[in-house]
Amino acid sequence: MQIDLQLATEENIPIPEPTSFQAWADAVAVRLLPQNADLTGCCIRLIDNDEMQAINREFRGQDKPTNVLSFPLSAQLDEGLHWLGDILICAPLVIAQAAEQKKPAQAHWAHLTVHGLLHLLDYDHENDKDAEVMENLEIAILAGLGFANPYEPEAAAS
Repeated sequence: MQIDLQLATEENIPIPEPTSFQAWADAVAVRLLPQNADLTGCCIRLIDNDEMQAINREFRGQDKPTNVLSFPLSAQLDEGLHWLGDILICAPLVIAQAAEQKKPAQAHWAHLTVHGLLHLLDYDHENDKDAEVMENLEIAILAGLGFANPYEPEAAAS
């Protein structure tokens, strides 16, 4: 999977290396897009609280920042690349939530990246059945990357 990683925050926040985001995206692609993984792409944009709050207010009617938003597009680009859409991740909120949940920051970055990608691939958590499917995929993909179950805070911190 090809990713366009954009850093759009001025805050001094430790951000994972681009190769980490690529590895997380590739793990999703290998599991869910084995036939055309190399011809699939998305944008991952790392933003600050103010930008996330404005976007969350505009698109979801919630006047507060959130950790991740996905905007599916599903477009075929001229060079044969199937563009899935855009993922916005609120960098300061990732760090704050990881500390609050006593999780390694890298694990939380990985989880939100995988979560956002699953949304681009039409997975959601609007009802219990869909949430279970999506969470099980997240857990399996993250386990394959060496991360603990993100839904068990005690395990994630070890």
